[in-house]
Amino acid sequence: MDKIIKYRKIVRDFMQEIADMHANQEGVETEFLIDKTERHFQLVNVGFLRRVRVYGTFIHIDLADDGKVWIQQDGSDLVVAQELEDRGIPKEDIVLGFHEPSVRKYTGYAVA
Repeated sequence: MDKIIKYRKIVRDFMQEIADMHANQEGVETEFLIDKTERHFQLVNVGFLRRVRVYGTFIHIDLADDGKVWIQQDGSDLVVAQELEDRGIPKEDIVLGFHEPSVRKYTGYAVA
């Protein structure tokens, strides 16, 4: 199976599980956004929590042409990189895009 197809399924399934876990938040909806090419995935919270506006992307993952999985945002209680690794994506194919490039070499994950 092509690496991008395999990783797309892993990321899609993971993101759907997280969206489903957040589905019962009172006043806040979790939207699971995927582009037409299924290479860009976001989980966004939208709504109000105790009269305070909630809006923002808390997980954002991109699949690059070279097969790398870029975690652009991890604002969850999970360690998204570890979750993806546990599901079959090797560390050398995961980029922690939320770290500046000079720091990535110390993360144990791909630099780019």
